[in-house]
Amino acid sequence: MTRRLLIFFALAAGLAAACGLTWTITWQRGVDALRQNAAVRVDRTANALKSTLERYESLPYLLAEHPFVQDVLVAPDPLNVERANRYLEDLNLHARATATYIVKADGICVAASNWHDAESFVGVEYLFRPYFVDAIKGGVGRFFGIGTISHDPGYYISQPVRRDGKIVGVAVVKLNLEWFQGADASEPLIVTDDHGVIFLSSVPAWKYHTVRPLSGPIADSIFQTRQYAQQQIAPLPVTVESALEGDAQIVRIGGGRYAPRYLASRRSMGEPDWHLITLAPLDPVNSDARNATIVTGFGYVSLCLLAFYWRMRRSRMREMIRGRALLQKAYAELNQRVAERTVDLSEANEQLQKEVAERTRAEQELRAAHDELIQASKLAALGQMAAGITHELNQPLAALRSFSDNTRVFLARGDLGSARENLEAIAALTERMGKITNQLKLFVGRARPRSARAPLARALRNTLALLQKRLQDVSVKVTLRHADDGTDPAQPFDVNDEHPHLVAHCDDLRLEQVLINLIGNALDATSGVDAPRLAIEIEATESTVSIAVHDNGPGIPDDVLPRLFEPFFTTKEMGQGLGLGLAISSSIARDCGGTLIARNAADGGAQFVLTLRRARVAAADPVLAGGGTLGGQ
Repeated sequence: MTRRLLIFFALAAGLAAACGLTWTITWQRGVDALRQNAAVRVDRTANALKSTLERYESLPYLLAEHPFVQDVLVAPDPLNVERANRYLEDLNLHARATATYIVKADGICVAASNWHDAESFVGVEYLFRPYFVDAIKGGVGRFFGIGTISHDPGYYISQPVRRDGKIVGVAVVKLNLEWFQGADASEPLIVTDDHGVIFLSSVPAWKYHTVRPLSGPIADSIFQTRQYAQQQIAPLPVTVESALEGDAQIVRIGGGRYAPRYLASRRSMGEPDWHLITLAPLDPVNSDARNATIVTGFGYVSLCLLAFYWRMRRSRMREMIRGRALLQKAYAELNQRVAERTVDLSEANEQLQKEVAERTRAEQELRAAHDELIQASKLAALGQMAAGITHELNQPLAALRSFSDNTRVFLARGDLGSARENLEAIAALTERMGKITNQLKLFVGRARPRSARAPLARALRNTLALLQKRLQDVSVKVTLRHADDGTDPAQPFDVNDEHPHLVAHCDDLRLEQVLINLIGNALDATSGVDAPRLAIEIEATESTVSIAVHDNGPGIPDDVLPRLFEPFFTTKEMGQGLGLGLAISSSIARDCGGTLIARNAADGGAQFVLTLRRARVAAADPVLAGGGTLGGQ
């Protein structure tokens, strides 16, 4: 009896363990699949909302530049007011905005697209609205709130209106975003502002609640600006149960243990500072886990019964000597049970074959999609390579033009020696251009760098010779400081000397490529400075060597600094740059085992620091040979 109880408890414990393991694995897989689908949905929805906002971003600026708008702010006589009202009405109709209106510097609206409506904005004061305060200070105003006249929620974009260099008023465009909260009603969707207040939601009961408690000053600011009119801002009962990868969380909304659970996926909108959150219910995942656990339980019980059956069969076979009649009865029962099990197994086998066929089809579709993604990546890489080649060949082409012009002058003077030097420099530049087209493949393919070494003096000498024409009116100072030997003061550095002890692990052409980009950008930054200066500081340690390019330009804005090394990001005018120079330079530094950083110097201006691994080269090493300049101009 005791043995049977132990077997029973062991089987029960095994059943509980199998069901628990099945539930855990199935639930985790379901959550992972739900998280991936939710991430795709939140990205798609965030891009749709951002695209809508960006479409109207430039409308207030264009409105502020129109003469009708400027005239009515300078001279708000009836003729100018009527002309501005009709222009705003026509513009608002074609732009499909909710409302457009003009506010004077004193905060009073003088013209609006709804001038003929009973709820016209004309004559209303907007001094308290944050979008008016931001624009009257010269910035761009962005604000979501409930209208004080129409009582309709909307997104406001404002721009200052300038006349003769003076801000005379503000141009405002209002957009209705209520359509967005129902654009995809398959799962709950909410959008929160920078304070965590929900202003768009596919669940109406959640609107004007907060996902986190508001502090006293923030609540007072919302009330004073009438951002959400007289709505009571209360916290939404959200309980975070666990955090997952990719900004996802499992949350419970509501009170009690039976409150619904969701998988929340969050994305930041950037500008404006909003957050979009999608909520995927976990009920389907729980249902799948429950069904899988039930199937596992039945399977486990079936296996136990099958084991019991075999045990009984062996027992019956041992009892064959007790009588043929008892044995025939046992065989009859056995055949019946086998037939029943055979039917069950056949059905299970057919279902398994169907599932195998379905999985095979899904794998084929996944493989086809993967091949398409690889082809798209190749095409994108080809576009980056073509743009990079165009950018990198600009400097050598300019130098070729300068050398060829000087050669004609030398030939006319009969100075064959100087002409020969210029022709040799032209040949070196053409060889360099050929190498550039091959080296740029590393930016796309992320190929590993070769174990090449480059003397710093030669690279600086060739770079300064290539940029000689642009450096004529710029004060350039090159210094060297050894950080290991305790000589803290920097010493002057002569690029015409070889300096065999300063060699970096990098290809010489790629090092010159980075230096041309950094020095060229520094020259662009100091183009508008009265006394342009350029400082090139070399710092050598036992294992590294750094080259810092420091200019006395205006520096790097804080909002631009994080994106400097992104491909195709540039702050230059159209046609003056592709935004690939720093991206390629950063890629070269990483491939060579180094780093490239950008920062604003304490004494003003921008500073780019290239750090590479230092190589130890003997005096007779071939890497120091053949290092002439590109001179001869």
